[in-house]
Amino acid sequence: MDPMSSCLGFTSAGVPRMLRGGPLVNRQCSNRLIPRHGIVMGARKEKKEDANSGFYKNTVNLPSTNFSQRANAVKTEPEIQKFWADSKTYEKLSSENPREVYSLHDGPPYANGDIHMGHALNKVLKDFINRYQLLQGKKATLIPGWDCHGLPIELKVLQSLKSKERKDLTPSALRKKAKEFALKTIESQKASFQRLGVWASWDTPYLTLNPEYEAAQIEVFGKMFLEGYIYRGKKPVHWSPSSRTALAEAELEYPDEHISRSIYAAFSIVDADKSKNELVKKHSDALSVAVWTTTPWTLPANRAVAVNPAIVYALVELEGRVLIVAKDLVEAVGHKLEKDLVVIGEVTGNDLAGLHYEHPIQDGLKCKILIGGDYITTESGTGLVHTAPGHGQEDYIVGMREGLEIFSPVDNAGRFTDEFCEGSFAGLSVLDEGNQAIIDHVSKRDVLLLEEKYNHKYPYDWRTKKPTIFRATEQWFASVEGFRDQALEAVRGVQWTPEAGEKRIFNMIEGRNDWCISRQRTWGVPIPVFYDGDGEPVLNQQIISRVAELFREHGSDIWWELEAEDLLPEQYRGEGLQKVRNYFVSWIYLS
Repeated sequence: MDPMSSCLGFTSAGVPRMLRGGPLVNRQCSNRLIPRHGIVMGARKEKKEDANSGFYKNTVNLPSTNFSQRANAVKTEPEIQKFWADSKTYEKLSSENPREVYSLHDGPPYANGDIHMGHALNKVLKDFINRYQLLQGKKATLIPGWDCHGLPIELKVLQSLKSKERKDLTPSALRKKAKEFALKTIESQKASFQRLGVWASWDTPYLTLNPEYEAAQIEVFGKMFLEGYIYRGKKPVHWSPSSRTALAEAELEYPDEHISRSIYAAFSIVDADKSKNELVKKHSDALSVAVWTTTPWTLPANRAVAVNPAIVYALVELEGRVLIVAKDLVEAVGHKLEKDLVVIGEVTGNDLAGLHYEHPIQDGLKCKILIGGDYITTESGTGLVHTAPGHGQEDYIVGMREGLEIFSPVDNAGRFTDEFCEGSFAGLSVLDEGNQAIIDHVSKRDVLLLEEKYNHKYPYDWRTKKPTIFRATEQWFASVEGFRDQALEAVRGVQWTPEAGEKRIFNMIEGRNDWCISRQRTWGVPIPVFYDGDGEPVLNQQIISRVAELFREHGSDIWWELEAEDLLPEQYRGEGLQKVRNYFVSWIYLS
């Protein structure tokens, strides 16, 4: 076989190798760019025209179409969408179809930026559903909406301003800029959704910044307040120092890579000699409770150490101390401390309850060991829990039950206040230098046993991507207890697709805590509550109706433009009532 035949992939029998499953390229020939005998020139032989070729071709019925072989979507999609718009296809089908009305509620996106894949998936899936219902002859409609208030939009506006502009910005000016930004973003997102081909009533969307909508929110809030579903209270909430506002659970992210500075500490028991347990009494001069925490900065707010009555605790010797640690954790704690802990006896949680220890930060303050709950386990730590009712949900519940002080010496920016230690820590960021200062302080007081880095999931502000804290503040809450059973019953009455969704929603509602609805920002619908000279809230049907009427006529900006006297009904003027510039999170109101 000649080299050129080999390169073209023919076998000695003249059969193309590609028809026999062989490679299209001959590996031997691929190494020779020019044949050994020089460049071979060749010309295709003239093919003789078969006299019957035209006859046979005309007997084959080949399909033909006017469609282009290429989609050319960039050109054809806008043409199709223009045809739909000019023909009012969606409007006619949604109003003239013979069957019943089918309404798909559109949970609104934030008007705070360009759409992303999540937006596209959401709207396209809804469009699938509506088009199917239209094909079934139903009057299917989709009323699009936008969430126009809230922190995400306010942050976008602030990020677009220079430092001096932010400093000089008044609430009214900020609200004006936020509204302009939201409306501009709505038009941009709407154009993107329309370009995706989504059919909806784009000319009549619902916007949460419309005065009518804002007034409806006030009326719903007022109805819930008067029926006892809204209350004001001081309790720990997720607080974002970077945004300077309370956050709901849905506004948090939990990255895996967060590193906390955890510590093991020993709090000296001061009245062990009064214990009824002889072992405790015997070691009263050296006895301490060992605790573990990933938030050393909360130690100033410590008001108790909680134990579990179901856990067996061991007394272990450590360099002149006698530490109390859960029996099941003695080995783990010893490994952490790099010490061999010798067990000298055992006690129960009930044996420890009622004893007092010296506060790790504040001189002269004695705190109590008390019974906690099932959240105290032997999975990690020491089996004894540092309890700061102002900085944790379980701590708060125990604190309320035991009548403890809800102490939280931290300001809106996440800095220590001067409420303890004569202000020596005041102004320090609890997530940074303040945390270090507390660790240094307990080390000097011989309270620190060990400091180590601890990798775990920790709540972050979903907008600023910075860590949050638990902080007790005066907030407004929506109580879930009053209608939890009704909500769960409603879940059972829904046909879920897929079925697994029912269990997820059911469990979420069943375990839901009260919802913090207040935010300490400017761009939102204000909470229509006034306060008397003692700081007590004043709200009734007359005030609710008056504020709703003003919002319906002028929009919620009127809250910032008028004094309290002018916002109140006439019979309440002159009583010295004050307003507070808090707003509540956007609520979806279905009329």
